[in-house]
Amino acid sequence: MHTLPDPADLVLVAYIPTPRDLEIARVLGWYRIPLRTAPKVVAVDWLAFYQPASFGMAHQWRIEAAAPVRGHELTTRGELFKDQQDHPRAGDEYFKLQLGPLTALPRPVLADSWKRLTFLYTTGERLLSAETLKELTVHDEERDVLWQALRERALQSQQYQVKDLPDLPLGPELLALFGLFSDRDSPDQPEDGL
Repeated sequence: MHTLPDPADLVLVAYIPTPRDLEIARVLGWYRIPLRTAPKVVAVDWLAFYQPASFGMAHQWRIEAAAPVRGHELTTRGELFKDQQDHPRAGDEYFKLQLGPLTALPRPVLADSWKRLTFLYTTGERLLSAETLKELTVHDEERDVLWQALRERALQSQQYQVKDLPDLPLGPELLALFGLFSDRDSPDQPEDGL
């Protein structure tokens, strides 16, 4: 039996384009994010997979699984897919997140009115208690705690300078960039061709 996220764990909800990509995560233990569209911080505890329409009627527009993140590295698409050296983005840089075993959530988190999502930060507690994507967003004091956790992770991983992650309070455009939305906001549009 696989474990579930702890309440304080930092979770990145990520768009998983196709069932094949979820199978790569399950069997090969990794997930890719194009560097040009990556969220600011990829050093998270868990990755939760948002499944779009390509998963079919029974599994579309929901999160059904998550995996612990064991580490990450920067590589190229060509290194990830050795059989696709002719791909137009073979030389593009990607984050490769190394994953532990996929774990089924106790119940799926449904999209409800939010059908399109690229990345969203949340907590283990919210992931396990949410019924809809909107319930994954953090608010008020909890947003401050999540923001500080993101800053600490960025500093620990030494990928970013402190200036890349400004102090609070943040304007709505920066909150949207980091996937920290208010009740009235909606998430990003997914980037095609992950």
